[in-house]
Order: sequence, then structure tokens, then C-alpha cells
Amino acid sequence: MACGLALYLGLGLGAGWAQAQGAPGNAGAAAGGPGPDAAAIQRGEYILHAAGGCGCHTDYKHDGQPRAGGRGLKTPFGTFYSTNITPDPETGIGRWSEADFVRAMREGVGPDGRQYFPVFPYTSFTRMSDADLHDLWAYLSTRPAVHQRNKPNDVWPPFGWRIGIPVWKWLFFRPQRFVPDPSRSAAWNRGAYLARAVAHCDECHTPRNLMGALKPGHQYAGSVDGPEGQLAPNITPDDATGIGRWSLADLTWFLDTGMKPDGDDAQGLMGEVVEHGYAKISDADRQAIADYVRSRPAIDNKVRVPAKAK
Repeated sequence: MACGLALYLGLGLGAGWAQAQGAPGNAGAAAGGPGPDAAAIQRGEYILHAAGGCGCHTDYKHDGQPRAGGRGLKTPFGTFYSTNITPDPETGIGRWSEADFVRAMREGVGPDGRQYFPVFPYTSFTRMSDADLHDLWAYLSTRPAVHQRNKPNDVWPPFGWRIGIPVWKWLFFRPQRFVPDPSRSAAWNRGAYLARAVAHCDECHTPRNLMGALKPGHQYAGSVDGPEGQLAPNITPDDATGIGRWSLADLTWFLDTGMKPDGDDAQGLMGEVVEHGYAKISDADRQAIADYVRSRPAIDNKVRVPAKAK
């Protein structure tokens, strides 16, 4: 069962809260008490941009409302549809409490105890700080509510069953927080936190084993099972197969504009991530991410379309 779940884990970048819609939580977002302050909301919006804009929950192709879900995420076993994460009490997450949200982000468990598929990258979000999760919740819970019911997934059994998820978690997932490396600079640690926790770059650019876990020692080496069936390129500093010939300025500029050193531009989901996410964060944070990514070990791995798919 876990093997089946593994084969659609490559949808991690930007899937955000895909499959995270569950039953109402304990204390709804709008239930009594003072609302979040303006500063927290503003910080939360920034975190959303640093996460890539959460574009997988917006059906851009069909002019969907922001974060109302309905975007089809194609996998080898069918299509998962992203969920409504607006604060609508009936069709969104409007009845969730902040504790519900934090548990979903860090443990992959819904308010009703439902286990979430690891297509939702809680395996990276688990590293996020208390403060950033609080601010992100403040932002999401104050956005316009959209009444739009979630679409049922169109996935062949048994790959849409949740029964195998606890086993997968037991084997490969450990909730954890980001721990700074004291031997590195503050800027490098900021980039590591953003890349590994918030932006969840590992989920897309690191290949996986047959059980769907990230391969140790292959961070950012690229994957043929990237988001929405696209290839995720090697972004290690390997000169031949990665981005070893890119300068720090090149990578920082790419995160800002989507333009590569050769004049080509980012396409598909990566283009959306830049446009709706990284382009809206500070240049210092883009440079910190670039510094961290370029510091990873170079890995010789040419990502190619499998022969059977050509």
C-alpha cells in the first residue's frame, strides 16, 4: 500500500494543503475572542509568499478564486483535486482552530483524525516555527471565504485509500523543528529554514525511493516525478547536470524573475511559484535561499524523461 502512495509524492512543491480538508475542528476560526492583529496578518502573507504562494489551491486555468481549491493534480494513478482552504465554514477550513491547523501542518493529521496523504508536504512544514505558523494561520483565517465544495478525487484504488499512511509515517516521517547550524552564518541558516521548511524545495527536487521517502544523500538532485507530472531539475551545484555554472546573483535573479542565465524562463508550476511567491519576498531572503541551495553537495544526475514516456 505504501508503495502505491509513494508514486504520487512528487507533487509536493506548492501542493500545500492538498487533501487537507476534513471535518470541522474544535473551535472554529471565527468563534469568539479577538481576531489576529494586523501585523500578524501581514507577516502571514509574507510567509505564504515564501512558501511559493500556495498556488496549487487556486485553479488558475479556470479563473478559480484564490485558495478555493479545485485544481487537478495529475498523478500516475489518477487526479487529486486541491482543497478549499478559505475560511468558509461549510466548504473550507472556517471551523478549524489554530491548533487544528498547526497539527495538520506539523503532523499531517486533520481535525477529525484523518491521516493526510504525503502529497501534502507536512514532511517539510513540520520544520516551521511556532511564530510563522501562527502568522500564516492569521492570514489564511482572515481571507475572503469562498463557498466552493471540494471535488472528489479521481484516483484508482487502492492508491486513494488512507489505510497505509500510518505505516508510511512510522517508517519515514518524524515531526521535527528546524535547528540552526551554529557553524553557519545567520543568512545561511535563514536560507536553510526557508528552503527546507517553508518553501519545501526538497519535496520536488529530491528523488524518492520506492516507498516514496526522500533518498538520503540525493538532496536536490532532481526527480522525474515532479509536480503535475513535470520533471524537477537537478539544482545542486554540479557543473554538468545541475546549476553549478550559475552564480549566486544568477540564482537570486531567477527566484525574483523566473529568468535563467541563458535567457530562458521558468515554465509551469515553477513559473507560478516565482510569480505568486518568491518574487514577493525580500531580496535578502531570495539571496539567503540561493546561498543555501548553492552550498549543497554537487551531484551528477541528469534528469531525463523515462524512455517509456517519450
